[in-house]
Amino acid sequence: MNFTKKIIFLFIFFGCFTICAQINTEKEVLKILSFEEVEKLQQQKPKPILIFLYTDWCKICFGMKKTTFKNQEIIRLLNDEFYLIYLNGEHKSNINFIGKTFVYKPSGTKTGIHELAKELASIDGKINYPTTTILNSGFEIDVQVNGYINSDKMNAILKKYLKLNR
Repeated sequence: MNFTKKIIFLFIFFGCFTICAQINTEKEVLKILSFEEVEKLQQQKPKPILIFLYTDWCKICFGMKKTTFKNQEIIRLLNDEFYLIYLNGEHKSNINFIGKTFVYKPSGTKTGIHELAKELASIDGKINYPTTTILNSGFEIDVQVNGYINSDKMNAILKKYLKLNR
């Protein structure tokens, strides 16, 4: 009888840890939208738009996706206060946005840039990846930041933007 009580106690004890661990590790998922979805949502509930411009070959871009955009505080802030779009600078399909059709422009046999990426990522006529761009609710560029942004810096940028634009 004493042995049975110990076994039952152990099951209950470890069961509580398992349940608590599952509750505490529940993570919010980052909501990534398309340009078309954001345009529709802007009509219902205007918010600033954060666009993360990247390429598949960019290791720094990959690093930001795996660190900054996995941070739970950043995820909550983006999901609650912004619309988020990821844009591959070498995306080959047309994108309809703000009444215009943006297309991919080849510059060689296997190279090129999407017109919309060029519009959103160009700083002083140059494009660097990654570029993080924030558009206001009127679809105007308010912020552009080139390069890797860690979670702390992204948090500061987003909060400062929100504070200045409320």
